[in-house]
Amino acid sequence: MTEATAAHPPFGAADLSNCERELIHLAGSVQPHGVLLVLRDHDLVIIQASVNTESLLGMPHAALLGKPVGILGGNVAEQLGELLRSGLLMLPTPLQCTVAPEDRDDIAQRELHGMLHRQPRSGIVLELEPVGDERSVTEGALPKALASTIGRVTSASNVAELSDEVVRYVRELTGYDRVMIYRFDPDGHGEVIAEARDEKLDPLLGQHYPASDIPQRARDLYLRTRVRVLTDVHYEPQAIAPRHAPHSGEELDMSMCFLRSMSPLHLQYLENMGVTATLVTSLVREGKLWGLIACHHYSPKSVAYEMRAACELLSEVVSTRISALENRAQIEAELFVRELENALVVATTTSGDWRDALFDDPELQLLEPFGASGAALIYDGEVLTAGTTPSLQELRALAAWLAERDRELLFQTSQLPAVNEKFASLSTTATGVLAVEMSRREGEYLMWFRPEQIHTVTWAGNPQKAIVVGNDPRDLSPRRSFAAWSELVRGIAKPWSAGDVATASAVRASLVDVILQTRALRALIAERQATTTLGVIESAAEPMILADGQGDVLIVNDAFHRLLERPLSRLQRLDDLLALSSDTAKMREVLHRVNAECQPWRGELRFTRVGAADIPVAARVDPVPGLHGDVLGYILIFTDLREHREASEIRARLERAIAESHRAAPLGGVAAVMSQDFEKLLSAILANASAAVMQIADGSTEVHAGDLLRELESATRRAADLTAQILSTVSRTERSS
Repeated sequence: MTEATAAHPPFGAADLSNCERELIHLAGSVQPHGVLLVLRDHDLVIIQASVNTESLLGMPHAALLGKPVGILGGNVAEQLGELLRSGLLMLPTPLQCTVAPEDRDDIAQRELHGMLHRQPRSGIVLELEPVGDERSVTEGALPKALASTIGRVTSASNVAELSDEVVRYVRELTGYDRVMIYRFDPDGHGEVIAEARDEKLDPLLGQHYPASDIPQRARDLYLRTRVRVLTDVHYEPQAIAPRHAPHSGEELDMSMCFLRSMSPLHLQYLENMGVTATLVTSLVREGKLWGLIACHHYSPKSVAYEMRAACELLSEVVSTRISALENRAQIEAELFVRELENALVVATTTSGDWRDALFDDPELQLLEPFGASGAALIYDGEVLTAGTTPSLQELRALAAWLAERDRELLFQTSQLPAVNEKFASLSTTATGVLAVEMSRREGEYLMWFRPEQIHTVTWAGNPQKAIVVGNDPRDLSPRRSFAAWSELVRGIAKPWSAGDVATASAVRASLVDVILQTRALRALIAERQATTTLGVIESAAEPMILADGQGDVLIVNDAFHRLLERPLSRLQRLDDLLALSSDTAKMREVLHRVNAECQPWRGELRFTRVGAADIPVAARVDPVPGLHGDVLGYILIFTDLREHREASEIRARLERAIAESHRAAPLGGVAAVMSQDFEKLLSAILANASAAVMQIADGSTEVHAGDLLRELESATRRAADLTAQILSTVSRTERSS
């Protein structure tokens, strides 16, 4: 084996030492319950075929090569032409067709189900399977059952309730012996969080599986192809001939192929578990693999296309619901921060020190919202603590280490000793650290802590014995025992959730505003200290302008220059902002209010950019009154609203699409004439999307809402397309019966 093939072993040549890099998308063979043809794009001539075509199509593969696809007879060429004219073949598209080979009177016309997609470097990939008897189970009951289940999914109040509902329904729909939801943690390890099973089977609920059980290449393919089916672990792979495309000499990229052979290592893994057949669908959140719906059967089992499409549809709906439920933490974080902002204002007004808002009742304001055992604020050379924290010396060392790292406004870990071993002694107080930067220049941070959480993890077999070596050193196999194996885990704290991180970021934003205003006031009152204090303002991440009482600009920080994407050498006075504003009348009104009336102003403004769209900003403009009624200066702080605007536009567009879909044809172009059951199914999908829109966007100003809504829009359209495919398949079945 060459060095190159050792680094990226060909399909079937990997062992457990290099399976992460096995080229599983270049399988070169298919499962035998279907056939695969590769057609030349411009004339639909067959250039590659799996060697089992005679059993399904009535013609040996050698007789098909070099022939137009019409040689198969029936209506397959007509159906292909229809789909090719649509131009929508970058993703697998279903079709129903018939074949009746020429000059074969002994073979009756056969009805087949197919999947079609365009592989840019290879041609048109056509996969065909026999239409099985399973379809009769789904014809009448599937749409109504799906609509009912999606309704229950939409009303689920947490992920656990949602997961239990899904596994029960999928098992009822598909008839698999065991159905599980398998969730990945940040390190890639998996845990079975819900299970529906035959009562004769031992439970797997709560068991963990090491990340190595699913190599990264396999995870990438789960994102590209959302449903994978194995009908029999003992199948004989059917090679694609020729293996390399005649026109390019390349192997066929089978990433999008439903019939693609599975890695021998994966098959061995399933055999070791005693599993014979599987169906796996992906649960995707924010473009990443959140988990899997995994179905296991202990004897050979095939699944009709309608069922596979139903499972994929359900996984899209469930993924949408997971996004909505997990985003609830973002909304709760913002509500907490709004209350904290009010407390900061009250504390600054009454005692003159905003820190009182945090430390007068630290359990309520600092610890409880984060599930933290301790917290510390390093600010202005002082250290304030609450709860159980490292020593003063250790806290300063931790802050100094954070300041040395690459610039990051927020740092989090649940394994501090693993990140930096010099902090191993902090395991009882600070194994988990969540820290936000107030000022890097001054080494100022607000930090939360969690202690080491010694706990027991139940693995499905000993994860340390994943390799079994036989007499031959090359005889490497996945572990053979999946009996529950417990491990005592140390050196890890309870991980910080997305809600914890969102809340910490929002708290930081509020505190930095207060700190900047406080320091700006000091700069105006104590000019001798201006050099140091203005330097802090200069390096702040928030766009800011500071002016004296005459309106002369003292400082325009780098963040403001970056906001407008150009240097502002001419910004000498506050009046110069008029030239930067796309609404000069409004800007003039703002400046008049703070200058002539000495009143603060809050609202939205728009700045112009050369050759680009305006920049919407939230602005807070504050005059700083002196002791004798005069004005010492002005503080202007801005927040870029472009991502917020984009999120709002996406939400509005999605809401319009949902509303229009209720009135007319569904997303994806489903025919206007639909059965009542399919109308109910589509309504359930759109209701789930509407609920997710509200939970993701209502009351939320987190910039990542735009990404979530884009993902939701894509998932909703995919779900509607799958509904269309199910409808089309069932309609064709009814017409042919």
